[in-house]
Amino acid sequence: MPDRLTIAPFEFFVRHATTRFPFRYGIASMTDVPHVFLRTRVTVGAESVVGIAAEGLPPKWFTKDPSTTFDEDLPAMLRVIRHAATTAEEAGRAPVSFFDLWKGIFTAQERWAQAEGIAPLLANLGVSLIERAILDGICRLTSTPLHVLLRTDRLGLRLEEIRPGTSAAELREALPAAPLTRCHVRHTVGLGDPLTPDDITPEEKADDGLPQDLESCIREYGLQYFKVKLAGRADVDLPRLTRIAGVLERETRGDYALTVDGNENFPDLDTFRTFWERAGDTPALKGMWRRVLVVEQPVHRGHALDAPAGEVLRAWTSRPAVIVDESDGALDDLPRALALGYDGTSHKNCKGIVKGLANACLLAARRREGRTAVLTGEDLCTLGPVALLQDLAMMALLGITHVERNGHHYYRGLSMLPPAWQDATADAHGDLYRRHDQGFTCLRIEDGRIALGTTSAAPFGVAFEPDLSPFTPLDMT
Repeated sequence: MPDRLTIAPFEFFVRHATTRFPFRYGIASMTDVPHVFLRTRVTVGAESVVGIAAEGLPPKWFTKDPSTTFDEDLPAMLRVIRHAATTAEEAGRAPVSFFDLWKGIFTAQERWAQAEGIAPLLANLGVSLIERAILDGICRLTSTPLHVLLRTDRLGLRLEEIRPGTSAAELREALPAAPLTRCHVRHTVGLGDPLTPDDITPEEKADDGLPQDLESCIREYGLQYFKVKLAGRADVDLPRLTRIAGVLERETRGDYALTVDGNENFPDLDTFRTFWERAGDTPALKGMWRRVLVVEQPVHRGHALDAPAGEVLRAWTSRPAVIVDESDGALDDLPRALALGYDGTSHKNCKGIVKGLANACLLAARRREGRTAVLTGEDLCTLGPVALLQDLAMMALLGITHVERNGHHYYRGLSMLPPAWQDATADAHGDLYRRHDQGFTCLRIEDGRIALGTTSAAPFGVAFEPDLSPFTPLDMT
């Protein structure tokens, strides 16, 4: 029988972080991002603890509307978080199981978002932050890592109620027997990233103790996995891909793999197919194209799940594996995508923990049937220690062996956080973080991989209790 809990009203805090250099993806260029932290008190019986969660709020990802500014988009993001929190506070006043609480929040948020014309991907941002904070509290209160709670069914998840055919037994079968102890870093090559030191002008040089260009990152970190962003224009993408292929071949001696992110930049899948085949026929790209593991979201979410997309996918017998990312917003989006012919989806904590577990079950069942079923791990320039470590805890328990990580690349480690936070992170997670020679705490990447041992052993990723008092309170009323 799952524990019944109550929760206290949520408190919100914000910390602004500036990137080392602009991160260009899709239609956005990210330079300054508010990172929102929230906490609540989770009580079971006579015992209570604080549970926390965090998320950066990047421009133009949760909604991709070029007609609005970030000053307009940010209030919309905060609004969905506040609505989910208010719903949770009302539902969590009386003792309730985690799954019943989550289902009530999800259902109410979905109904409200539909009435308000809010996209599912944005609406679920609110649900995901609330569920993460509550899960963090449950894990801390029981002194039990999340993967153990899931394997012992202590959360009482009834996944069959949200995804027919899925069950607790299905979930146990979908998850590895133990979380991964290490995973490969899949390094993002953004649309504006320098590829060699010669690409960096004196005005753009970060000069902050960390590598900036692709060539230097490979040498510093020993990278073998990469994610390449596409602009959706052959005249831009083909010359850039040719240069990237040259760097990867030279610096890794041909020992690499990559994913390709269309960033919703192609007007339709027919156009992407033409581009893909043209690139594959380009002599300088033949080696790179053979190493592509998966293509992510080439078409805008507004029509990626329409019938014409399925017609192209079914007719394109020689295609690479193609997955959805931004199109995986609502609970039934992955089943719709698979029915059209897509091969899977990405996991990001901002899309939901329970939803992500249901997706993992569905894809595991397809693999058992001998069908292609891909679940990748992707980033939103996630910043440690809270958001990143909770994200890595999920990647480890899902068994995702290479994960897009770029927060360490576009930010200068944890230098934007108070020294006490940096010290606590390095002390508690010395396998994952290190103290840089210049004094700040940064990610420890060795032979292209990061260690996940302390992250998986922690309640929900974070082994220490972060103090939010140094951050700016955020009025969400």
